[in-house]
Amino acid sequence: LQRETAHYFGYVYFRQVKDSSMKRGYFQKSLVLVSRLPYVNLFQSLLQLIAPEYFDKLEPCLEAVCNEIDQWPPPVPGQTLNLPVMGVVIQVRIPSRVDKLGSSPVKQFNQENLLPAPMVLPSVHELDLFRCFQPVLIHIQMLWELMLLGEPIVVMAPSPTVSSELVLALTSCLAPLRYCCDYRPYFTIHDSEFKEYTTRTQAPPNIVVGVTNPFFIKTLQHWPHILRVGELRMSGDLPKQVKVKKLAKLKTLDTKPGIYTSYKTFLHKDKTLIKRLLKGIQRKRPSEVQSALLRRHLLELTQSFIIPLEHYIASLMPLQRAITPWKNPPQIRPFRQEDFMKTLEHAGPQLTCVLKGDWLGLYRRFCKSPNGDAWYRQRHKEMTQKLEALHLEAICD
Repeated sequence: LQRETAHYFGYVYFRQVKDSSMKRGYFQKSLVLVSRLPYVNLFQSLLQLIAPEYFDKLEPCLEAVCNEIDQWPPPVPGQTLNLPVMGVVIQVRIPSRVDKLGSSPVKQFNQENLLPAPMVLPSVHELDLFRCFQPVLIHIQMLWELMLLGEPIVVMAPSPTVSSELVLALTSCLAPLRYCCDYRPYFTIHDSEFKEYTTRTQAPPNIVVGVTNPFFIKTLQHWPHILRVGELRMSGDLPKQVKVKKLAKLKTLDTKPGIYTSYKTFLHKDKTLIKRLLKGIQRKRPSEVQSALLRRHLLELTQSFIIPLEHYIASLMPLQRAITPWKNPPQIRPFRQEDFMKTLEHAGPQLTCVLKGDWLGLYRRFCKSPNGDAWYRQRHKEMTQKLEALHLEAICD
């Protein structure tokens, strides 16, 4: 979980109240919290506390809140923070690299005798994946592949909230692999990239955009993957699942929910996961438990995919005995895709994943994708730094 260097996140609390004296018949106002930190749960919870008070008491309330926030400790990975604001203490744990992936951060809290009792957030950033993905659960495999390959995706939703949550859920489904492409949880016609994204003279960029304006159905018709969803409603049954449809059917403004794409998945669907989630719905299992199931499934899928790559790239590192103080550090051997493919027969994802399908085809596409390129560059950089450190060590000895 890293600070965003290129963009800011804007967390919004929007209020709309009927008012006949206003030109549009409504009084509309937003309170926006801007940060480089992707702490979705923390900042949305904070806005839920602050915004209603702010709309009543205006600037003095905001000033008092800002003074309190100024006193908050910095977010140190692995620490549980108690954050006082407006008479409430928000307790949240900042995740760290050493956390066991897929485990619940709630169990890792140090329970202190705080008065008043703190408002404990189960996670600083994790969304309710089950709720976000409920209309597309049977297509989770396809969405995971599209995200893995950094494909251009449009999410068309009925509201900015649904749009934002679904885009953020999609970008989080590759953990522990970092999604390295751009994404816009809520994109409007006023955004500066509007022309770039709607032009038909070049291929759409590798980005996930969330939109609500029906106008985009026409202007983004040429994008290869369009996910149209309705309002997210939690009910006692498996929510109605959208269908995969041909892009040619995306013509009218009243286009029905669906995944409009011609993409064919490399891997087969995991029917076991769907059965487990369905059983959970029938047994009225809490949404957070269903989300944990889904998150673990995606985590294990990503790990099964990435472990063979990690093993292969580790084998490209020169042996330590080749490092001497009398010569320059040895070179990391080049990544050869075909050599890597040969390793998959004995040390491929089949060792840790039961899913069948064209894994080789998926790896080939991944190696050419933005995420594949970013993964390789990051690993190569880390290995180079390690080599330099070992070389320095050899010189010092």
